[in-house]
Amino acid sequence: MPETQPISAGPHDAPLRLGEHLVQANKLSARDLERALAAQQEMGGLLGRVLVKLGLVSEHDVAQALVALRGFAFVEAEHYPEVPLALDSVSVEFLVNHRLLPWEIDDGQLKVITSEPDNEYALKALRLATGYPVAPVLGLDTDIDAALERLYSDDESDQPEADEAVPGEVLDGEFVEHLRDLASEAPVIRLVNGMIAEAVERGASDIHLEPTAGDLQLRFRVDGVLLSGQSVPSGLAPAVTSRVKLLARMNIAERRLPQDGRIMIRLKGHELDLRVSSLPTIHGESVVMRVLDRQSVRYGLDDMGFAPATLRRYQGLLQRPHGILLVTGPTGSGKTTTLYASLGELDSRTRKIVTVEDPVEYQLEGINQIHVHADIGLTFARSLRAILRQDPDIIMIGEMRDRETAQIAVQSALTGHLVLSTLHTNTAAGAIVRLEDMGVERYLITSSVNGVLSQRLVRALCPDCKAPQALESGVLADLRLPEVVEPGQPVTVFEPVGCERCGHTGYRGRLGVHELFVMDEAMHRAVLDGADATTLHATARQAGMRTLHEDGLRKAALGLTSVAEVLRVTQDQQLDA
Repeated sequence: MPETQPISAGPHDAPLRLGEHLVQANKLSARDLERALAAQQEMGGLLGRVLVKLGLVSEHDVAQALVALRGFAFVEAEHYPEVPLALDSVSVEFLVNHRLLPWEIDDGQLKVITSEPDNEYALKALRLATGYPVAPVLGLDTDIDAALERLYSDDESDQPEADEAVPGEVLDGEFVEHLRDLASEAPVIRLVNGMIAEAVERGASDIHLEPTAGDLQLRFRVDGVLLSGQSVPSGLAPAVTSRVKLLARMNIAERRLPQDGRIMIRLKGHELDLRVSSLPTIHGESVVMRVLDRQSVRYGLDDMGFAPATLRRYQGLLQRPHGILLVTGPTGSGKTTTLYASLGELDSRTRKIVTVEDPVEYQLEGINQIHVHADIGLTFARSLRAILRQDPDIIMIGEMRDRETAQIAVQSALTGHLVLSTLHTNTAAGAIVRLEDMGVERYLITSSVNGVLSQRLVRALCPDCKAPQALESGVLADLRLPEVVEPGQPVTVFEPVGCERCGHTGYRGRLGVHELFVMDEAMHRAVLDGADATTLHATARQAGMRTLHEDGLRKAALGLTSVAEVLRVTQDQQLDA
C-alpha cells in the first residue's frame, strides 16, 4: 500500500500526516487512527497498509491522500500496459517482490507504477540495473499484483490457488503475500465484518469457522448452543481465515501449529474484544473467536438468577473479612462473570482489590488487574506472591490450577485476606476433595474455606412466545416439582415455541442455576473426618442446601426456563438430587 514516507528515509512525521489527512477527510476516526498506530508499532510495516489490513480505509482512500499530500501522479488499472515492457536487465522476481510495474519509457525516462513511491532502495536498484532515470507513479497494491501476474507469469496454472494450499504446511513467501492481498480485498473485509456484526446481533458468545471438504462452515454459539450460519465458499476460505489471523496479529504463514491472538474492534457502537484461537485440521484451519462485548456485561448479582435465599447467603459470605470463596462449574458456566459481579458488590474505595487473570476479560474501575504471562514467568503463583506485598484486602484468582497457587491462596486467607477464585469441579462438595487432591491439608481447608458456589447456565424462555405445558401428575411426581417450589405456589411449567424475537429457538438469554455449599460446624467435622464428596454433599443437603437440579426445577416452575432445558444442563446432577 502506498505511504507518505520512505522505508529508511524521509520526514518522521509523514505517517502521522497521512493519518491526520484521512481523519480530516472523514475517512477515519481519531480513535481508529490511534489503534492503527499502535498496531503498526507491534506489527511493523507502513501505516497505509496497516489501515487497509484493519479494514479502516480502502486502498483508494490512502492513494488519494498521498496524491493530495505529496503530489504523486496516480494511474488507474485500465491505463496499465497491455504487454510487458522489455527490461532484460531486471528479473521478474525483483519486480514482483518490490511491486514494481514498468509502465513506459518516455523522453529517456523510465516510468514505473509502484505502491511505495518513496522506496528509494528499490527505485535506485532499478535505475542502476536499467541505466534509465526512474520516475515513480502511484498505483494500488491489488492492481499492480494483478498486472504483474497477467504480464509476467509464464504459466498461470503453476500459480497456487487459494484453496489448493495443503492444510498443515508452512506457506512460502510468495503465497503468504498472495493470502495477505486476498485478505485485504474489500469483499473479504466485508464478509469478516459481517460475521462479527451478525454475532453481536445474535448475542453470540463464540464464532466458529470450521473447514470442511467443500466449504468453510460458519456457526455461532448463542445461549450455549451452536447455531448454523451462512457457509463461506471454499475459494474464499483461506482469505477469510487469513483476514482473521491478520487482525489477531497471528502468523498466517504457520498453519501446522495452534495459535492464539486477540482482536480489539469497534463495531456499530460496540467495543468488542475477540479472543481468537486457530487449530489445524485435515481440511484447513479451524478458527474460533470468543466475543467479549464490554457493553453487555452485567455486574449485578441480582440479575444473575439467584434464588433469594441463596443470594442472601452468598452475599453474607462475600462480606466476611477473610477466607476463601470458590465458584465451580465446567467451562462456559459463567464462573468468571459471577466473580466480576461479586467484586462489584464490594467497596473498592475503602479496600484494595487485586485480581490475577488469564486473560483479563473485562476492565473494572477501581480494581488492580494483573494479566498472567506464563511465557515470561508471570504465573498465577508468582503474581500472588507479589500481590501479598501490595497490602491487598481482597484477591481474586482467575483459576486455581495447581498446588502452589492453592497453597498460596490458603495462606492468604489465613493471614486476613478475602480470596475469590474458580475451580473446575462438577459439584460444590467436589471442590473440597479437589483441594485435598491439590495438596491442601484438611485442617487448612476447614480454617480457610468459607463456602463454594456451584453453577450452570440454562437458557431462559422467550417471554414473547412461551406457552404453558401440560404435564401429567405422574411426571410431576417423578420430577419432584411439588417438592422444590415454595409452599402454596402453583406448579406451572412452560415450553419453548419460537418467534422472530428469539430467532425461532424459543429461548432468549440465559440465567444461572446454583447450589451453595457453606462451611459450617457440621461441614468442618465431616471434612476433618475424611468424608468423600458424596458424604459432604449429603451433609450439605441436610443443612438446607438446594442442589443445582432442584434450583433449575424451581426456575422451571416459575416459568423462567423449560423442564427440558433443566434436564439437559443438570442431567449429571439428578441422581444426587
